[in-house]
Amino acid sequence: MPLKRPQTLSSDSISKNPYWEYRLDSYTLPNGGHGEYHYVHTRGAAMVVALDNDGKLILVKQVRYLLKRESIEFPGGGVKGEDSLLSAKDELAEEAGFCAANWELAGEFDPYNGVTDEICKVYLATGLKEAAKEKDPSEEFEVLKLTVDEFQSMVDGGEIWDGMTLAAWGLAKKTMLHNLKEVVR
Repeated sequence: MPLKRPQTLSSDSISKNPYWEYRLDSYTLPNGGHGEYHYVHTRGAAMVVALDNDGKLILVKQVRYLLKRESIEFPGGGVKGEDSLLSAKDELAEEAGFCAANWELAGEFDPYNGVTDEICKVYLATGLKEAAKEKDPSEEFEVLKLTVDEFQSMVDGGEIWDGMTLAAWGLAKKTMLHNLKEVVR
């Protein structure tokens, strides 16, 4: 028997900023009653798993405000317009200083499906060249180039703990390992 899909009865914006919107919906419950759902609405996100010409993964280290600690992540961020690929290209250039000749969609996921409707699209990038792009003044990055083994060791040791980076690697790993074999040849 198929599960009942809720019907939205009303949707209101409670608060909005340049990055996301806090919304409150009234909807039908499975038992026919009515409920309220509070959530964060975004235009989506894009994350880039990039492999340089030496077979190393490109990551960035930054301080995350909410946790007041450094985080090592794949370049990525919120979709600024309608096109997630364009946002991915901008994020790779802004955060890591690279552009890529080859782009492939690895997959997509919702990072926190009980709280946000955000869909993060994960792109694979190869054929990298240095690219200058103006940095966001609210962000500071250190670019890291890691072998797959170094990356995995940092994940296993808890040094890489960002959920979106871990999910992106889960989607990209098989293809990137294949690409790595091609680069090493």
